[in-house]
Amino acid sequence: MKSKAIAFPYVGWMALFVVAPLVIITVYAFTSDAGGFTLANFQDMAQYTAAFGRSFLLAAIATVICVLIGYPLAYFLARETSWVHRMATMLIMLPMWMNFLLRTYSWKFLLERNGLINTLFGLFGVGPFQMIDTQGAIVLGMVYNFLPYMVLPIFSVIEKIDPKVIEAAQDLGANDRTVFRRIVFPLSLTGVLSGITMVFIPSVSTFAISRLLGGSKTLLLGNLIDMQFLGSAYNPHLGSAISLVMMVIVLVCMAVMNRFGEGEEGVTVL
Repeated sequence: MKSKAIAFPYVGWMALFVVAPLVIITVYAFTSDAGGFTLANFQDMAQYTAAFGRSFLLAAIATVICVLIGYPLAYFLARETSWVHRMATMLIMLPMWMNFLLRTYSWKFLLERNGLINTLFGLFGVGPFQMIDTQGAIVLGMVYNFLPYMVLPIFSVIEKIDPKVIEAAQDLGANDRTVFRRIVFPLSLTGVLSGITMVFIPSVSTFAISRLLGGSKTLLLGNLIDMQFLGSAYNPHLGSAISLVMMVIVLVCMAVMNRFGEGEEGVTVL
């Protein structure tokens, strides 16, 4: 009974700040301005199909880049000493101590036509290049802000691999490439899947990065939802429908990732 009593504040918090908003969004998504039931909000989403596709495409590209950068970094860090682990973790987390908007604004100033990067190119007689207000700038912002969410789960999983398993494989004649392919990589897939989930979900729903680095030329789902609730195109019913559909898609993606993760738990490495 005492344990249940301790859980009451948490249950109340979840009901107030998680369940209640979801119920409100669901009600708004299936109602009209007059308060009647309607599916017109979902039909009106057809005009924003490009925004859906663009959001998931850019989020997928950013996630793949984070995997390509984050996995080797996590792998090599896991093989270093504990002192290097602590220093690397601090350096990885250090940018996260700064406000998210400030980090994104810093890239805006770097990528501007008269920014630092184009100024450096100008010293060599190259440029200036149009880097700001592009989809590439949005992907760069996603990778910069969410890369730690890829590195840390992978690093945590690789670090916990029992060295005796690797030593046993080497004693049986496995070289470094075989050890990585048959042992390290299969056992680290749970961390990779966790990192993919932690990077893809905030990337597909971001609106601050696309607004600051993509300008008005690139409309993503986060910006679209923001416009429906706070912008000139005020339509909370349509915004709720878009939010609900996006949430369902994200939950399906998470379920698929978890399913793959469950399948990797029984991987035979030797």
